[in-house]
Amino acid sequence: MPTIRLFHVNAFSQLPFGGNPAVVVLGPVQPDARLQAMAAEFNLSETAFLTPAGAACYQLRWFTPQVEVDLCGHGTLAAAHVLWQTGEVAPQEVIRFETRSGVLLARREGEWIQLDFPRIPLTPLVLDPAYGAALGCTPRQTLAAGAKFLLELESEEEVRGLVPDFHALRALPGRGLMATAPSSRAGDDFVSRYFAPWVGVDEDPVTGSNHCALVPFWAERLGKRELRARQISARCGELKLVLQGDRVLMSGQALTLWQGEWLLPSTL
Repeated sequence: MPTIRLFHVNAFSQLPFGGNPAVVVLGPVQPDARLQAMAAEFNLSETAFLTPAGAACYQLRWFTPQVEVDLCGHGTLAAAHVLWQTGEVAPQEVIRFETRSGVLLARREGEWIQLDFPRIPLTPLVLDPAYGAALGCTPRQTLAAGAKFLLELESEEEVRGLVPDFHALRALPGRGLMATAPSSRAGDDFVSRYFAPWVGVDEDPVTGSNHCALVPFWAERLGKRELRARQISARCGELKLVLQGDRVLMSGQALTLWQGEWLLPSTL
């Protein structure tokens, strides 16, 4: 049986108990049902599945415990970190990921990993006040970011103090809610939190893909293309960001906590 290797990586942090944890699975192509079952077994916000597709090129898929998702920043960062750490890809090589969101690129920048992601357009949205009530806030404005909702709040303190009613949120239609505000810390531009109980993740610790929408929003608001951000969940994470036309360049750090092998035969 081909070896299936597993890596537990904290993305967007170099702290053992910080950032967003993901399991990276490196191995052969497997049926979708098995990938979903493995993601449910690991029970993290996302599991990243890597399959070799050429020199420094990999097919990459992401699964929550319940569904496959189109884009996952921390899973991509974790996957790139594993490929360089294990020597599967040389340090100077650019990694090419083939995904449901098109081709994504990853580069090393010293201790940081830079991801090249598509910008997510924002459109004005009149959101049912029930969403704000379930979050415990009155947003300054609301926008649609693809299938997700972006809520601008007044301050970092307001974002930090949110205590969502997840039962009430699940009763409403949705995919995910971003809450964001200016940062109160010198050197950072904005903060956010992300809630996605509809896909089995009440609060995601650090959500790289959301910054494909948050960066254009804050770049326009602040009049700058290079930004620093923190996602202020309990685990917290930090990102360096650049808006470059229709692309968002996001950089983060990562740390591997453990690695091993999947022992069950492929017939199970």
